[in-house]
Parts: sequence; C-alpha cells; structure tokens
Amino acid sequence: MNPTPPSRDQFETFPNTFPGRDYLIEHICPEFTSVCPKTGQPDFGTLILRYIPDQICVELKSLKFYLQAFRNEGIFYEHVTNRIVEDLVAVLQPRRLTLVAEFTPRGGLRSRIVVSHPSGEHLPGIA
Repeated sequence: MNPTPPSRDQFETFPNTFPGRDYLIEHICPEFTSVCPKTGQPDFGTLILRYIPDQICVELKSLKFYLQAFRNEGIFYEHVTNRIVEDLVAVLQPRRLTLVAEFTPRGGLRSRIVVSHPSGEHLPGIA
C-alpha cells in the first residue's frame, strides 16, 4: 500500500457563519507522527493548532487525514511545522494562525516548535 503524501488539496472547508466576529478555534492532535529523516525512526508529538478564521474553517476529518499523511514522511520538526502552517494558511486564509508542535524527548532533548501567521505575530518567549 502506497500512502498518499500530505497535500493541501486534502483539506475540506466550510463557511464561517460568524465572519464579522473574531473567535478562536483550537484543534489538538495528541498523536502526530512523522519519521526522522536522519535515523528513519518515528517521531511522536502533539500539535496544537489555534486560528481565528476569516471566511472559512477547516473540516476536522480532512485535517485528520492530512496530518496522518505525515506518518511515513521523513521530515525534520521545523520543516513539518512550517509546512503545515503554510498549507493551512494557503487554504484557509485565516486572520491569525499559530501551530505549536511539541515532540516527545529523543536523546535527552525535547523540542517545541512554534510558527505563527502573519509572520512576526506574537511568539512566546520572543521579545
């Protein structure tokens, strides 16, 4: 079986019924997996997606399948986090979006990657 690689074309959307109001949508994926491109070992993490929609919202089943498509992808933490943000921003065109990717420890190190849109929006720990 050849799994489908992740693609922004996988996203389905639906109209935001409250486009005149800023409100926060938060989706948490506690079982994200990808593959380390150096070792071939699985990487495990929790993704926390927060966004303020404009005209459309992402449909959850399509988001789940998109994220699951990274299961066999050899990709660094930084790359996968930025790629997910780029794909979501391209499709949703949200007012704001932040993705926090917290990966389980490997080799005594734990990694947390935070990417926000628009670029330069509030990033925790950066003045």
